[in-house]
This record gives sequence, C-alpha cells and structure tokens, in this order.
Amino acid sequence: MSSNIAIKVDNLSKCFQIYDKPRDRLMQMLARGRKQYFREFWALNGVSFEIKRGETVGIVGRNGSGKSTLLQLICGTLNPTGGTVETFGRIAALLELGSGFNPEFTGRENVYMNAAVLGLTVPEIDARFDEIVAFADIGDFIEQPVKTYSSGMMVRLAFAVAINVDPEILIVDEALSVGDELFQRKCFSRIEAIRAKGATILFVSHAGSTIVELCDSAILMDAGEKLAVGAPKQIVGRYQKLLYAPADKQADIREQIRQAHAVGDTGHSGDVASHGGAPATAVASAVLADNERENFDAGMRPSSTLSYESRGALIDEPRILTIDGRRVNNLVRGRTYRYVYNVKFQQASSNVRFGMLIKTTNGLELGGAVSASAARDGIALVPAGATYKMEFRFVCALNTGVYFLNAGVTGDVDGSETYLHRMVDIAMFRVLPDTGDTATGMIDFSCYPDVELQQSID
Repeated sequence: MSSNIAIKVDNLSKCFQIYDKPRDRLMQMLARGRKQYFREFWALNGVSFEIKRGETVGIVGRNGSGKSTLLQLICGTLNPTGGTVETFGRIAALLELGSGFNPEFTGRENVYMNAAVLGLTVPEIDARFDEIVAFADIGDFIEQPVKTYSSGMMVRLAFAVAINVDPEILIVDEALSVGDELFQRKCFSRIEAIRAKGATILFVSHAGSTIVELCDSAILMDAGEKLAVGAPKQIVGRYQKLLYAPADKQADIREQIRQAHAVGDTGHSGDVASHGGAPATAVASAVLADNERENFDAGMRPSSTLSYESRGALIDEPRILTIDGRRVNNLVRGRTYRYVYNVKFQQASSNVRFGMLIKTTNGLELGGAVSASAARDGIALVPAGATYKMEFRFVCALNTGVYFLNAGVTGDVDGSETYLHRMVDIAMFRVLPDTGDTATGMIDFSCYPDVELQQSID
C-alpha cells in the first residue's frame, strides 16, 4: 500500500435487513435460515475509491443515497456486508455529534471519555482541556450534567472535542451548520487549520457552495452507487441536475452521469473554450477608453454549461449588454451592465420567479438576485406559449478575472416551488485589468488607501 493513501475503499457494500413487523425478527431467529422474514436493502453496492493524504473530498447525493452509511463504514461504527475499508492515520469523526455522551456525566467527564475514545491519553487530554472548553464556549455548564444542556450546547462541546484531537483524517457528516454564525465561522476556521497541517478531510454536505469552496475533489452518490468522481464544481452541478430532475427523467440522467464518468469525463477539463489559438484569459489593452475596451468576444464561450430538465419552461439567448444595448463579455470594473435572457413557457405556470448568479471559475458563488423576494410575490400566472425577457442590472464590482453566470426560473410544481428550468454556466465574462489598480481579491470593495506620515527621522 502506498504511503500516500489515507483512505482506500474497495468494492464496499452494505445490506440492511428490513422487517415489516417486530415479530418477524423473532421468526427469523427461529427459522435458522430455512425461511426469510425480511427484505434486503442495499444501502451501498460495490463502491470503490482512494483518497490521498492531505486531500479534502466532499460527498454529495440525494437523501438515502448511502452517504452517511459510507462514512460510518469508514469510521468502523458499521461492519460491511462485502468489500473492505482501509484507513491510515488517527480518525476524528463528526457524525451524530453528542450521541456518545453520557447524559448523567458532567461536560468535563464527557470530554475525557469522548477524547479517550478518539485515542487521546489522559495527559494529552489534560493539555488540551482548556482549549476544548474555550472552543465550546459553554461557560460554567462544563461542570454540569450533560442532561441539563440544550441540544446546541451538546453539539458545540462534541464538536470542540473532535476538532481538538489533531486528527490525521477528519470525517464530517453535515456537522458544519452547528451553532450560530460566529461558532460556524470558528468551526470552518479550525477545519481550514487542520487542512493546512496536511490532514485528510472527508465530509458530506448538501451545500454545494461549501463543497466547491473547501474540496479538492468530490464524489456523487446515488441509490448506494458511486456515480461519478471529479472536480467539485462539475460534480455539484451534476448532483443538482439530478436533484431537481422530474421523477420520470431521473433514471435517464443517472445513466448519462454514469456513462460520462465511465468514459473519463471527470469534470477536470477546462471551463473555457479556446478561441483563435489564444487563451480565454487574454485581455484587451488597458490603455484604451472604457467604451473601447469593453467588447464582445464571440469565441469566449463556456464549455461547462449544464442544463436542468425542463418542467415546462426553457431559458434561451443569454447575453450581457451595456446600458445603451451593445453586447459585451469583456467588462470594465465599476460600470453597470444588463444581464438578459429569454424564457419561453411551454405550459402554464404559477408563482413564477427568475434568478441569476455570478460565480468564479471554480464554482464559488459570489452573488446574484431573484425577481421577487418570495414565491407568492412572483408572477401569479404565466400562460402556455408566453415568452418573457428577464433583465438584471448589475454593477461590475469584480476585480480582473473570468466569471460565469447562471440563469434560472422557478414556479409552483405540485404545491412546492421548484426549478422550471435552470442553466448553469450559461454565459461567461471577463473583467479587464485596470492600470494602477490597488484592489486585491475577487471583489472590489472600493477600499482606498490613505498613507500619512506621522513622524519622520531627522
């Protein structure tokens, strides 16, 4: 086994026995295999992958796809029906936070018990206890029985213990939403620090932006099967396409994803089509006037466009226009532009809203807007055959770089708001460099430097 591997999963399967009635369990014991009183449910079926040391890998998938079962098998809290799991390094798992606490013990006693389970010695726990308590920030409750804690306090303490054991492998199952915003930021900061030290991180999240922001790669699970592995942006896009697909199209989309993965389309290919032999990040001269610099490059097209299945609407003709109506995709920072697209409705729809989103090349969501703050404030009824032109005006407050645009339309489907159509990476634009630019990062917050000499040396 290569010393570079942290987790190796080989043909892993897990089957649960489902009994319709409690008495069937007893009947199964008495039957001694002569008759079967249960149904088999395969939560995982033939899953294989390797994760290298220092990688951060996200797992996405619909509810019931086997994500949590997979993590439990890797942690050793479940035994596989078939296949093997090998891990190399100390594991800290943030699964059902607080589930291992004894409610009669104090917080202090549970810290020592929980940390011991995670592999720390008493002297090691002694050395880290103050840091754990400070991180949990539950005050004097640390000396009170855990049964007196709120659910939030219990989760904070459990997270504080797990995050302070210096794991070589950190496994997280939807635990990044604990506590208030300040505590969440503290959790993310600590995870980032653990990652910076070279730990391997594997986590499940339904938040696509979190997967894109934190992960080196991602795994798409569905119905106990590994459908695809690849770049986070592409895997999250495929997951969302499957998630919002009509029920009668889901099987086809699953097969499309499976086949794309089988032929090696892992999502690592470039997002930008080349044009004329020049890279898509090529920029116009910065010495021209603003209205001469901003222009339309017909060869600059995204190759990562992803279309959701239509539910009676189709988005078409995305374009970025200047205020006076010229089409552009090379933009000048600080100017106002119009993002426009058309939507044709093939069937009548109600409570209709339109939306847009601006993202980075790696899929990080920077911001966007919707046409109404709530579904009830959208267009009450759109007749079949109608075509709408949607326009969003935005100030280009972004620094030099390439960015992507989404477009979406939602409506009422069977009593709940869902996408009637959505196009991911339907358009792209480039923000041109600015001579003498002092802004840093991706977004221009108009931070103006002011340097003042307070004291000189004679």
